[in-house]
Amino acid sequence: MHTGSIPVCNIGLFNDNATKFWMGNLNGLNHKYPVLSKPHKHNFYVFIVVNNGEADVQIDGQKISVSNASVIIIAPGCINTIAFSEESSGTIICFAEEFFSLRYNNNILNQFSFLQREANPFASIADDHSTRIERLLAALSEEYLQQKRESEKVIRSYLNIFLFEIERLYNPVATIKKFSVRQEKLHHFQQLVDRNFKDKKLPSDYADMLNVSPNYLNKICKEETGHTAGELIRSHIAVEARRLLHYTNFSVKEIADKLGFGHSSYFITFFKKQTLQTPELFRKTHNI
Repeated sequence: MHTGSIPVCNIGLFNDNATKFWMGNLNGLNHKYPVLSKPHKHNFYVFIVVNNGEADVQIDGQKISVSNASVIIIAPGCINTIAFSEESSGTIICFAEEFFSLRYNNNILNQFSFLQREANPFASIADDHSTRIERLLAALSEEYLQQKRESEKVIRSYLNIFLFEIERLYNPVATIKKFSVRQEKLHHFQQLVDRNFKDKKLPSDYADMLNVSPNYLNKICKEETGHTAGELIRSHIAVEARRLLHYTNFSVKEIADKLGFGHSSYFITFFKKQTLQTPELFRKTHNI
């Protein structure tokens, strides 16, 4: 169902006193928070661990159905809907990036393979991991509910261990590598694109913000991702365009304006070049 605008939720949705971290169980979650079953964005990370029952999730148009011993990961900024069966049980963990980085740092968070842009947003939990994760979540929940002295620091430590357990599901053998200076620069570039793509669409704009030359920025992007800086910027804009076409009833002209195009004809040409479809055709074929 289309909406005129996509609500952006913060963690206060779940509890007025929650600002950076919240966790709860899945039972009755959709009834308590009906906004979850409608298209929305959130500005925090969501990890859903399903122990029993089923969950149907849509993330940026990708439909995911999971059941029993699975984990779903939703990154900030994605348009998503979440629906659980009545018999579903499990845990939902929500945290803002700054909550984690208070003790660790963004570099560590960004090195987890399941948080990379192209990673699958779900995984099955193998039997040998299931018990470990259940015990870890029980300890995390107890600490969260009791709120003892220095509880936030303990919660952050448990959260870090939880993320490493999830990493083991994705990469059973591999180890997390430290970011190189080049990778850090690339990540900073991607963050800047996320925040500024409406007004800044040229690699030279971001090179200036990063205090590097356009050639150096392009070299980093090409060697680390296989794509040029310009391609990464255009890809991001195309993703935002697809979100708006799929989830809203804004006209093509309105979407062009929201994405910073001076005229709708420029947006149509851009979108067709990126997707091989006109915006109208994309909307028609993806909203059946």
